[in-house]
Amino acid sequence: MKLLGKPRSRTAALLPLCLLFLKILQPGHGHLYSNRYAGDKVIRLIPNTEEEAYALKKICHKLKVDLWQPGSIFYVSEGTVTDVRIPHNGSQALLAFLQETNIQYKILIEDLQKALEEGSSLPTQRSRRSLSGYNYEVYHSLRKIQHWMHHLNKTHSGLIHMFSIGNSYEGRSLFVLKLGRRSRAYKRAVWIDCGIHAREWIGPAFCQWFVKEALLTYKSDPTMRKMLTHLYFYIMPVFNVDGYHFSWTNDRFWRKTRSRNSRFRCRGVDANRNWRVKWCEEGASTYPCDDTYCGPFPESEPEVKAVANFLRKHRKHIRAYLSFHAYAQMLLYPYSYKYATIPNFSCVESAAYKAVNALRSVHGVQYRYGPASSTLYVSSGSSMDWAYKNGIPYTFAFELRDTGHFGFLLPEMLIKPTCTETMLAVKNITMHLLKKCP
Repeated sequence: MKLLGKPRSRTAALLPLCLLFLKILQPGHGHLYSNRYAGDKVIRLIPNTEEEAYALKKICHKLKVDLWQPGSIFYVSEGTVTDVRIPHNGSQALLAFLQETNIQYKILIEDLQKALEEGSSLPTQRSRRSLSGYNYEVYHSLRKIQHWMHHLNKTHSGLIHMFSIGNSYEGRSLFVLKLGRRSRAYKRAVWIDCGIHAREWIGPAFCQWFVKEALLTYKSDPTMRKMLTHLYFYIMPVFNVDGYHFSWTNDRFWRKTRSRNSRFRCRGVDANRNWRVKWCEEGASTYPCDDTYCGPFPESEPEVKAVANFLRKHRKHIRAYLSFHAYAQMLLYPYSYKYATIPNFSCVESAAYKAVNALRSVHGVQYRYGPASSTLYVSSGSSMDWAYKNGIPYTFAFELRDTGHFGFLLPEMLIKPTCTETMLAVKNITMHLLKKCP
Protein backbone atom coordinates (compact mmCIF):
# COMPACT_ATOMS: atom_id res chain seq x y z
CA MET A 1 0.00 0.00 0.00
CA LYS A 2 1.49 3.39 -1.00
CA LEU A 3 1.67 6.12 1.59
CA LEU A 4 1.15 9.28 -0.49
CA GLY A 5 3.15 12.34 0.46
CA LYS A 6 5.37 10.51 3.01
CA PRO A 7 9.10 10.02 2.38
CA ARG A 8 10.03 6.35 2.39
CA SER A 9 12.75 6.72 5.00
CA ARG A 10 10.29 8.10 7.55
CA THR A 11 7.88 5.25 6.84
CA ALA A 12 10.69 2.75 7.33
CA ALA A 13 11.60 4.38 10.63
CA LEU A 14 7.99 4.18 11.86
CA LEU A 15 7.50 0.55 10.83
CA PRO A 16 9.20 -1.09 13.86
CA LEU A 17 7.07 1.07 16.19
CA CYS A 18 3.87 0.09 14.35
CA LEU A 19 4.81 -3.59 14.52
CA LEU A 20 5.53 -3.32 18.24
CA PHE A 21 2.16 -1.62 18.80
CA LEU A 22 0.35 -4.34 16.83
CA LYS A 23 2.18 -7.02 18.81
CA ILE A 24 1.03 -5.46 22.07
CA LEU A 25 -2.57 -5.45 20.82
CA GLN A 26 -2.40 -9.02 19.56
CA PRO A 27 -4.05 -11.71 21.70
CA GLY A 28 -1.48 -13.88 23.44
CA HIS A 29 0.79 -10.97 24.39
CA GLY A 30 1.58 -10.46 28.08
CA HIS A 31 0.21 -6.91 28.23
CA LEU A 32 -3.22 -7.95 27.02
CA TYR A 33 -5.87 -5.65 28.60
CA SER A 34 -3.14 -4.19 30.87
CA ASN A 35 -3.27 -7.29 33.07
CA ARG A 36 -6.69 -6.19 34.38
CA TYR A 37 -7.99 -9.76 34.88
CA ALA A 38 -5.02 -11.06 36.91
CA GLY A 39 -6.37 -13.20 39.76
CA ASP A 40 -10.01 -13.01 38.58
CA LYS A 41 -11.82 -16.35 38.80
CA VAL A 42 -14.74 -17.97 37.04
CA ILE A 43 -16.78 -20.08 39.44
CA ARG A 44 -19.70 -22.43 38.74
CA LEU A 45 -22.37 -22.49 41.45
CA ILE A 46 -25.44 -24.69 41.75
CA PRO A 47 -27.97 -23.76 44.45
CA ASN A 48 -29.83 -26.86 45.69
CA THR A 49 -32.75 -25.03 47.31
CA GLU A 50 -34.67 -21.79 46.75
CA GLU A 51 -33.11 -20.48 50.00
CA GLU A 52 -29.62 -21.05 48.58
CA ALA A 53 -30.68 -19.40 45.31
CA TYR A 54 -31.94 -16.34 47.21
CA ALA A 55 -28.71 -16.11 49.24
CA LEU A 56 -26.69 -16.48 46.04
CA LYS A 57 -28.58 -13.66 44.32
CA LYS A 58 -27.91 -11.37 47.30
CA ILE A 59 -24.16 -12.07 47.48
CA CYS A 60 -23.76 -11.78 43.68
CA HIS A 61 -25.49 -8.40 43.76
CA LYS A 62 -23.41 -7.24 46.73
CA LEU A 63 -20.06 -8.33 45.21
CA LYS A 64 -21.02 -7.03 41.73
CA VAL A 65 -20.07 -10.26 39.98
CA ASP A 66 -20.10 -10.55 36.18
CA LEU A 67 -22.71 -13.22 35.43
CA TRP A 68 -21.66 -15.50 32.55
CA GLN A 69 -24.68 -17.74 32.74
CA PRO A 70 -27.65 -17.54 32.99
CA GLY A 71 -28.20 -14.20 31.24
CA SER A 72 -29.61 -12.49 34.32
CA ILE A 73 -29.55 -12.97 38.11
CA PHE A 74 -33.35 -13.06 37.76
CA TYR A 75 -33.07 -16.61 36.34
CA VAL A 76 -31.11 -18.07 39.26
CA SER A 77 -33.30 -20.57 41.10
CA GLU A 78 -33.02 -24.06 42.60
CA GLY A 79 -30.77 -26.24 40.40
CA THR A 80 -29.70 -23.40 38.02
CA VAL A 81 -26.14 -23.81 36.77
CA THR A 82 -24.68 -20.36 37.48
CA ASP A 83 -21.28 -19.24 36.16
CA VAL A 84 -19.83 -16.03 37.59
CA ARG A 85 -16.67 -14.04 37.02
CA ILE A 86 -15.45 -12.59 40.29
CA PRO A 87 -12.67 -9.96 40.52
CA HIS A 88 -9.60 -11.04 42.51
CA ASN A 89 -10.48 -8.67 45.37
CA GLY A 90 -13.92 -10.31 45.81
CA SER A 91 -13.10 -13.98 45.28
CA GLN A 92 -12.08 -14.65 48.91
CA ALA A 93 -15.36 -13.22 50.21
CA LEU A 94 -17.38 -15.29 47.71
CA LEU A 95 -15.51 -18.53 48.43
CA ALA A 96 -15.89 -18.01 52.20
CA PHE A 97 -19.63 -17.43 51.71
CA LEU A 98 -19.97 -20.60 49.59
CA GLN A 99 -18.14 -22.73 52.15
CA GLU A 100 -20.21 -21.30 54.99
CA THR A 101 -23.54 -21.90 53.22
CA ASN A 102 -22.49 -25.27 51.71
CA ILE A 103 -23.53 -24.15 48.22
CA GLN A 104 -22.11 -26.52 45.63
CA TYR A 105 -19.36 -24.84 43.57
CA LYS A 106 -16.45 -25.53 41.25
CA ILE A 107 -13.68 -23.19 40.09
CA LEU A 108 -13.77 -23.28 36.28
CA ILE A 109 -10.98 -20.75 35.65
CA GLU A 110 -8.40 -20.15 38.38
CA ASP A 111 -6.76 -17.07 36.82
CA LEU A 112 -8.63 -15.34 34.02
CA GLN A 113 -5.64 -13.33 32.78
CA LYS A 114 -3.61 -16.52 32.29
CA ALA A 115 -6.55 -18.20 30.55
CA LEU A 116 -6.90 -15.18 28.24
CA GLU A 117 -3.27 -15.34 27.23
CA GLU A 118 -3.15 -19.13 26.88
CA GLY A 119 -6.32 -19.24 24.77
CA SER A 120 -4.75 -17.22 21.97
CA SER A 121 -2.64 -19.02 19.42
CA LEU A 122 1.11 -18.89 19.14
CA PRO A 123 2.59 -16.87 16.26
CA THR A 124 3.49 -20.15 14.50
CA GLN A 125 -0.17 -21.18 14.49
CA ARG A 126 -1.16 -17.75 13.21
CA SER A 127 0.68 -18.51 9.96
CA ARG A 128 -2.01 -20.95 8.73
CA ARG A 129 -3.58 -19.15 5.81
CA SER A 130 -6.18 -19.69 3.13
CA LEU A 131 -8.25 -17.57 0.75
CA SER A 132 -5.86 -14.70 0.06
CA GLY A 133 -3.78 -15.00 3.21
CA TYR A 134 -6.55 -14.66 5.79
CA ASN A 135 -6.42 -16.97 8.80
CA TYR A 136 -9.86 -18.29 9.79
CA GLU A 137 -8.56 -20.14 12.85
CA VAL A 138 -7.85 -17.06 14.96
CA TYR A 139 -10.06 -14.27 16.29
CA HIS A 140 -9.87 -10.98 14.39
CA SER A 141 -10.37 -7.36 15.41
CA LEU A 142 -13.22 -5.36 13.87
CA ARG A 143 -10.78 -3.48 11.63
CA LYS A 144 -9.41 -6.76 10.23
CA ILE A 145 -12.88 -8.24 9.71
CA GLN A 146 -14.04 -5.16 7.82
CA HIS A 147 -10.86 -5.14 5.75
CA TRP A 148 -11.53 -8.83 4.92
CA MET A 149 -15.08 -7.94 3.83
CA HIS A 150 -13.82 -5.18 1.52
CA HIS A 151 -11.24 -7.56 0.08
CA LEU A 152 -13.82 -10.29 -0.70
CA ASN A 153 -16.12 -7.69 -2.23
CA LYS A 154 -13.34 -6.83 -4.70
CA THR A 155 -12.01 -10.33 -5.38
CA HIS A 156 -15.28 -12.34 -5.47
CA SER A 157 -17.68 -9.88 -7.07
CA GLY A 158 -19.48 -12.72 -8.90
CA LEU A 159 -20.79 -14.16 -5.63
CA ILE A 160 -20.42 -11.37 -3.08
CA HIS A 161 -21.84 -7.87 -2.78
CA MET A 162 -20.99 -5.81 0.30
CA PHE A 163 -23.16 -2.93 1.49
CA SER A 164 -23.88 -0.89 4.62
CA ILE A 165 -27.32 -0.80 6.27
CA GLY A 166 -26.51 2.19 8.48
CA ASN A 167 -24.19 3.36 11.24
CA SER A 168 -23.66 2.32 14.86
CA TYR A 169 -24.01 4.63 17.87
CA GLU A 170 -20.31 5.53 17.59
CA GLY A 171 -20.58 6.06 13.82
CA ARG A 172 -19.14 2.78 12.51
CA SER A 173 -20.57 1.30 9.30
CA LEU A 174 -22.88 -1.69 9.69
CA PHE A 175 -21.66 -3.89 6.86
CA VAL A 176 -23.52 -6.86 5.40
CA LEU A 177 -22.34 -9.35 2.76
CA LYS A 178 -24.88 -10.55 0.22
CA LEU A 179 -23.74 -13.98 -0.89
CA GLY A 180 -25.19 -16.00 -3.78
CA ARG A 181 -25.37 -16.45 -7.54
CA ARG A 182 -27.28 -13.82 -9.46
CA SER A 183 -29.18 -16.61 -11.18
CA ARG A 184 -32.67 -15.10 -11.24
CA ALA A 185 -34.48 -11.88 -10.45
CA TYR A 186 -36.42 -13.22 -7.46
CA LYS A 187 -34.74 -15.47 -4.92
CA ARG A 188 -35.57 -16.39 -1.37
CA ALA A 189 -32.98 -15.42 1.23
CA VAL A 190 -31.49 -16.36 4.60
CA TRP A 191 -30.30 -13.74 7.11
CA ILE A 192 -27.33 -14.65 9.36
CA ASP A 193 -25.96 -12.38 12.09
CA CYS A 194 -23.14 -12.91 14.56
CA GLY A 195 -21.80 -10.90 17.48
CA ILE A 196 -25.00 -9.31 18.83
CA HIS A 197 -23.26 -9.69 22.21
CA ALA A 198 -19.73 -8.33 22.07
CA ARG A 199 -17.84 -10.89 24.19
CA GLU A 200 -19.12 -13.91 22.22
CA TRP A 201 -16.17 -13.94 19.79
CA ILE A 202 -16.86 -17.40 18.37
CA GLY A 203 -19.95 -15.90 16.66
CA PRO A 204 -18.12 -13.55 14.26
CA ALA A 205 -15.51 -16.31 13.73
CA PHE A 206 -18.32 -18.59 12.50
CA CYS A 207 -19.81 -15.94 10.18
CA GLN A 208 -16.41 -15.57 8.52
CA TRP A 209 -15.98 -19.35 8.33
CA PHE A 210 -19.37 -19.70 6.63
CA VAL A 211 -18.41 -17.21 3.90
CA LYS A 212 -15.01 -18.88 3.42
CA GLU A 213 -16.59 -22.34 3.07
CA ALA A 214 -19.18 -21.05 0.62
CA LEU A 215 -16.50 -19.53 -1.61
CA LEU A 216 -14.10 -22.48 -1.38
CA THR A 217 -16.61 -25.31 -1.87
CA TYR A 218 -19.14 -23.71 -4.19
CA LYS A 219 -17.75 -25.46 -7.27
CA SER A 220 -17.00 -28.85 -5.67
CA ASP A 221 -19.92 -29.35 -3.23
CA PRO A 222 -23.35 -29.91 -4.84
CA THR A 223 -25.16 -28.89 -1.61
CA MET A 224 -23.33 -25.56 -1.43
CA ARG A 225 -23.89 -24.98 -5.13
CA LYS A 226 -27.61 -25.60 -4.70
CA MET A 227 -27.74 -23.24 -1.68
CA LEU A 228 -26.01 -20.38 -3.52
CA THR A 229 -27.99 -20.94 -6.71
CA HIS A 230 -31.42 -20.99 -5.10
CA LEU A 231 -30.89 -18.58 -2.21
CA TYR A 232 -29.20 -15.36 -1.22
CA PHE A 233 -27.47 -15.19 2.17
CA TYR A 234 -27.29 -11.84 3.95
CA ILE A 235 -24.43 -12.18 6.43
CA MET A 236 -23.62 -9.66 9.13
CA PRO A 237 -20.35 -10.87 10.71
CA VAL A 238 -20.42 -8.30 13.52
CA PHE A 239 -23.81 -6.94 14.57
CA ASN A 240 -22.66 -5.03 17.66
CA VAL A 241 -19.63 -3.30 16.10
CA ASP A 242 -19.02 -0.78 18.90
CA GLY A 243 -19.26 -3.40 21.64
CA TYR A 244 -17.06 -5.85 19.73
CA HIS A 245 -14.38 -3.20 19.20
CA PHE A 246 -14.56 -2.31 22.92
CA SER A 247 -14.15 -6.00 23.85
CA TRP A 248 -10.81 -5.93 21.96
CA THR A 249 -9.50 -2.65 23.31
CA ASN A 250 -10.87 -2.23 26.84
CA ASP A 251 -12.99 -4.98 28.36
CA ARG A 252 -12.88 -8.53 26.97
CA PHE A 253 -16.17 -9.38 28.72
CA TRP A 254 -18.28 -6.45 27.52
CA ARG A 255 -21.70 -7.62 26.28
CA LYS A 256 -23.90 -4.62 25.40
CA THR A 257 -23.81 -1.83 22.82
CA ARG A 258 -21.93 1.38 23.72
CA SER A 259 -24.73 3.96 23.69
CA ARG A 260 -24.84 6.61 26.41
CA ASN A 261 -27.66 7.14 28.89
CA SER A 262 -28.40 10.72 29.92
CA ARG A 263 -29.25 9.86 33.55
CA PHE A 264 -26.75 7.07 34.28
CA ARG A 265 -23.00 6.67 33.87
CA CYS A 266 -23.44 3.05 32.77
CA ARG A 267 -23.27 2.60 29.01
CA GLY A 268 -24.93 0.24 26.58
CA VAL A 269 -28.09 -1.74 25.94
CA ASP A 270 -28.55 -5.48 25.49
CA ALA A 271 -29.09 -5.60 21.72
CA ASN A 272 -31.01 -8.86 22.15
CA ARG A 273 -33.59 -7.28 24.50
CA ASN A 274 -34.20 -4.15 22.40
CA TRP A 275 -36.63 -5.49 19.77
CA ARG A 276 -40.29 -4.56 19.53
CA VAL A 277 -41.72 -7.88 20.69
CA LYS A 278 -42.99 -7.98 24.31
CA TRP A 279 -40.29 -5.37 24.87
CA CYS A 280 -38.88 -5.07 28.40
CA GLU A 281 -41.09 -7.72 29.95
CA GLU A 282 -39.84 -10.93 31.61
CA GLY A 283 -36.11 -11.61 31.29
CA ALA A 284 -35.14 -7.99 30.54
CA SER A 285 -34.06 -5.24 32.93
CA THR A 286 -35.11 -1.58 33.12
CA TYR A 287 -31.90 -0.68 34.99
CA PRO A 288 -29.21 0.74 32.63
CA CYS A 289 -26.30 -0.83 34.54
CA ASP A 290 -27.62 -4.38 34.06
CA ASP A 291 -26.33 -6.62 31.27
CA THR A 292 -29.91 -7.32 30.14
CA TYR A 293 -30.97 -3.63 30.03
CA CYS A 294 -33.71 -3.36 27.39
CA GLY A 295 -32.98 0.28 26.49
CA PRO A 296 -35.13 3.43 26.86
CA PHE A 297 -37.54 2.26 24.11
CA PRO A 298 -37.75 -0.50 21.44
CA GLU A 299 -35.16 -0.13 18.65
CA SER A 300 -33.44 2.66 20.62
CA GLU A 301 -30.11 1.20 19.44
CA PRO A 302 -29.17 2.30 15.90
CA GLU A 303 -27.73 -1.18 15.23
CA VAL A 304 -31.06 -2.87 16.10
CA LYS A 305 -33.07 -0.28 14.19
CA ALA A 306 -30.91 -0.69 11.06
CA VAL A 307 -31.28 -4.50 11.03
CA ALA A 308 -35.01 -4.31 11.84
CA ASN A 309 -35.53 -1.82 8.98
CA PHE A 310 -33.62 -4.05 6.55
CA LEU A 311 -35.57 -7.18 7.57
CA ARG A 312 -38.89 -5.29 7.37
CA LYS A 313 -38.03 -4.08 3.89
CA HIS A 314 -37.06 -7.58 2.66
CA ARG A 315 -39.46 -9.68 4.73
CA LYS A 316 -41.24 -11.07 1.66
CA HIS A 317 -38.23 -13.01 0.45
CA ILE A 318 -36.24 -13.64 3.68
CA ARG A 319 -37.40 -17.11 4.75
CA ALA A 320 -34.92 -17.84 7.55
CA TYR A 321 -33.24 -15.84 10.30
CA LEU A 322 -30.18 -17.33 12.09
CA SER A 323 -28.43 -15.59 14.97
CA PHE A 324 -25.19 -16.90 16.52
CA HIS A 325 -24.40 -16.60 20.23
CA ALA A 326 -22.31 -18.36 22.91
CA TYR A 327 -22.12 -20.29 25.11
CA ALA A 328 -24.41 -23.26 25.95
CA GLN A 329 -24.46 -25.70 22.98
CA MET A 330 -28.10 -25.19 22.09
CA LEU A 331 -30.21 -24.66 19.00
CA LEU A 332 -33.21 -22.53 19.96
CA TYR A 333 -36.37 -21.50 18.15
CA PRO A 334 -39.43 -19.38 19.17
CA TYR A 335 -40.96 -18.52 21.39
CA SER A 336 -38.51 -16.95 23.79
CA TYR A 337 -40.95 -14.61 25.52
CA LYS A 338 -43.65 -17.18 26.39
CA TYR A 339 -44.27 -20.89 26.88
CA ALA A 340 -46.33 -21.65 23.79
CA THR A 341 -46.09 -23.71 20.62
CA ILE A 342 -45.45 -21.89 17.33
CA PRO A 343 -47.95 -22.57 14.49
CA ASN A 344 -45.33 -24.24 12.24
CA PHE A 345 -43.78 -26.20 15.12
CA SER A 346 -43.48 -29.55 13.28
CA CYS A 347 -41.48 -28.01 10.39
CA VAL A 348 -39.17 -26.00 12.65
CA GLU A 349 -38.71 -28.83 15.18
CA SER A 350 -37.88 -31.28 12.39
CA ALA A 351 -35.27 -28.86 10.96
CA ALA A 352 -33.71 -28.41 14.44
CA TYR A 353 -33.63 -32.17 15.11
CA LYS A 354 -31.83 -32.87 11.82
CA ALA A 355 -29.42 -29.94 12.31
CA VAL A 356 -28.41 -31.09 15.81
CA ASN A 357 -27.89 -34.68 14.59
CA ALA A 358 -25.74 -33.45 11.70
CA LEU A 359 -23.70 -31.31 14.10
CA ARG A 360 -23.13 -34.25 16.46
CA SER A 361 -21.94 -36.46 13.58
CA VAL A 362 -18.75 -34.39 13.19
CA HIS A 363 -17.13 -34.44 16.65
CA GLY A 364 -19.80 -36.04 18.84
CA VAL A 365 -20.73 -32.70 20.42
CA GLN A 366 -24.22 -32.75 21.96
CA TYR A 367 -26.57 -29.80 21.47
CA ARG A 368 -29.91 -29.43 23.20
CA TYR A 369 -32.67 -28.04 21.02
CA GLY A 370 -36.18 -26.70 21.53
CA PRO A 371 -38.21 -23.54 22.17
CA ALA A 372 -35.97 -20.91 23.80
CA SER A 373 -38.34 -20.27 26.72
CA SER A 374 -38.30 -23.88 27.97
CA THR A 375 -34.81 -24.91 26.75
CA LEU A 376 -32.90 -21.84 27.97
CA TYR A 377 -35.10 -19.27 29.75
CA VAL A 378 -37.90 -16.78 29.10
CA SER A 379 -36.65 -13.52 27.61
CA SER A 380 -38.51 -10.68 25.94
CA GLY A 381 -37.47 -8.33 23.13
CA SER A 382 -35.23 -10.85 21.30
CA SER A 383 -34.30 -10.67 17.62
CA MET A 384 -35.41 -14.28 17.02
CA ASP A 385 -38.95 -13.70 18.31
CA TRP A 386 -39.16 -10.38 16.47
CA ALA A 387 -38.11 -11.98 13.15
CA TYR A 388 -40.69 -14.75 13.62
CA LYS A 389 -43.44 -12.26 14.51
CA ASN A 390 -42.56 -10.28 11.39
CA GLY A 391 -43.26 -13.15 9.04
CA ILE A 392 -39.94 -15.03 8.78
CA PRO A 393 -41.05 -18.68 9.25
CA TYR A 394 -37.70 -20.26 10.21
CA THR A 395 -35.94 -18.37 13.00
CA PHE A 396 -33.18 -19.90 15.11
CA ALA A 397 -30.62 -18.81 17.67
CA PHE A 398 -27.49 -20.95 18.04
CA GLU A 399 -25.65 -20.99 21.35
CA LEU A 400 -22.26 -22.30 20.22
CA ARG A 401 -19.54 -24.10 22.23
CA ASP A 402 -18.91 -24.73 25.00
CA THR A 403 -20.90 -25.46 28.17
CA GLY A 404 -18.68 -23.51 30.55
CA HIS A 405 -15.21 -25.05 30.70
CA PHE A 406 -13.84 -22.10 28.73
CA GLY A 407 -17.05 -20.05 28.53
CA PHE A 408 -16.51 -16.84 26.55
CA LEU A 409 -12.78 -17.62 26.30
CA LEU A 410 -13.16 -20.44 23.78
CA PRO A 411 -9.54 -21.06 22.65
CA GLU A 412 -8.57 -20.42 19.05
CA MET A 413 -7.67 -24.08 18.59
CA LEU A 414 -11.42 -24.83 18.97
CA ILE A 415 -12.53 -22.40 16.24
CA LYS A 416 -12.09 -24.96 13.46
CA PRO A 417 -13.97 -27.88 15.11
CA THR A 418 -16.75 -25.55 16.31
CA CYS A 419 -17.20 -23.97 12.89
CA THR A 420 -16.93 -27.27 11.00
CA GLU A 421 -19.76 -28.88 12.98
CA THR A 422 -21.90 -25.71 12.96
CA MET A 423 -21.49 -25.47 9.19
CA LEU A 424 -23.20 -28.84 8.82
CA ALA A 425 -26.11 -27.73 11.01
CA VAL A 426 -26.61 -24.55 8.96
CA LYS A 427 -26.47 -26.47 5.68
CA ASN A 428 -29.10 -28.84 7.07
CA ILE A 429 -31.46 -26.02 8.03
CA THR A 430 -30.93 -24.39 4.62
CA MET A 431 -31.65 -27.60 2.70
CA HIS A 432 -34.74 -28.14 4.86
CA LEU A 433 -35.89 -24.69 3.77
CA LEU A 434 -35.47 -25.59 0.08
CA LYS A 435 -37.59 -28.75 0.42
CA LYS A 436 -41.30 -28.77 1.07
CA CYS A 437 -41.67 -29.21 4.80
CA PRO A 438 -42.33 -32.89 5.66
